Amino acid sequence: MNRKSLRVAVTPPPICSSSTLREELSGLFPRPLFNEKGRYLSEDELIQFASEADALLVGRDPITEPVLAALPQLKIIAKYGVGLDTIDQEALKRHSVQLGWTPGVNRRSVAELTLSFMLGLCHNVFKVGLALKRGQWIKDGGHLLQGRVIGIVGCGNIGQEVVQLLKPFGCTVWIRDIVDKAEFCKKTGALEKSLEEVLAGADIISMHVPLTKETGNMIDATALRAMKPTAFLINTSRGEVVDQAALKEALKGETIAGAALDVFSQEPPDDVEFLSHPRLMVTPHIGGNALEAVEAMARAAFQNLENYSRS
Repeated sequence: MNRKSLRVAVTPPPICSSSTLREELSGLFPRPLFNEKGRYLSEDELIQFASEADALLVGRDPITEPVLAALPQLKIIAKYGVGLDTIDQEALKRHSVQLGWTPGVNRRSVAELTLSFMLGLCHNVFKVGLALKRGQWIKDGGHLLQGRVIGIVGCGNIGQEVVQLLKPFGCTVWIRDIVDKAEFCKKTGALEKSLEEVLAGADIISMHVPLTKETGNMIDATALRAMKPTAFLINTSRGEVVDQAALKEALKGETIAGAALDVFSQEPPDDVEFLSHPRLMVTPHIGGNALEAVEAMARAAFQNLENYSRS
C-alpha cells in the first residue's frame, strides 16, 4: 500500500493538539483523521473512530482483541511512546497487523524528570515549598544527592540515561535488571544487585520497568517494609508497578521518608488524601512530555508509518 492511499487515524492528544505535528503528518499522508476529544479513547470509541482507517497511530489507547476484530481493515499500528502494555501483541499476530514501534525515544525527558525528583526529595523542595504556600516558614534543606546510594530497578533505555545523568553527583549506583548488564556496569561503574539488596540498601529507589505480569505491584507492602525508613521511592514507569494503597500506608506510617510519582494505576488519580500527603510529590504523567520528546515520539511514529508504506 503506497503512502497516498494509506488512511491514517491518530489518537494521541499531544499530536492532535499540535498544529506543527498535524501539518507534518498531513504532508506525509492525505486526509489523516485526528482525535479531537483531547484524551485517549476507549475500546468502543476507538472502533468507531478508526472504522475507515488502514493505519492507526495510538498512544495509551487499548489495542485489544475486540478492537482488532472490529477493525479487520487495519494493516499497521504505529505506537506513540515507548510502553507497549496497552497493546495485545499476540492479537496483532492473529490479525496480521504490523506494529511500528521505536524504543527509547523519550528516554532523556523521563530521565531528567527522574533526576529532578531525586534532587527535590533530597533537598526537601516539595515538602517545604508546600508548607511555605500555606504560610509556614520551615528552613529544612534536607541533604545532598551527592554520595547517596541510588537503586535503579530496570536498566533499559531510560534507566541507563538516569545512570548517565547521575555521574556528576558522585553517587553509588546499584542496578537491578532481568538482563545481564555487566558490560554497562563496566563502562559506568554501576553495580549489579539483587532486588532484595536494592530494597534494603538504597537511599533512593527509582523504578524504570515495563508493566508485565512480573512487575505488577512489584513494590508492595512487603517491599516497602524492606526499604530503609530514610529512603525515597520514585516511579516514572507505570502506575501499576507500585501498590498505591500500600504506598499510602507506608507514607502515613513513616515506613519510608517520601516518594515521587509521575504515574498512577488510575489516571487521573482521585485519592485526594493520598495526593496531598506532604511527603509525596506528584506530577500528571509528564515524564515523556517535554516538547522535544513529544515531537521525537511523534516523528518516530510517522517514520514507522512511512516505512510500512514503502514496504
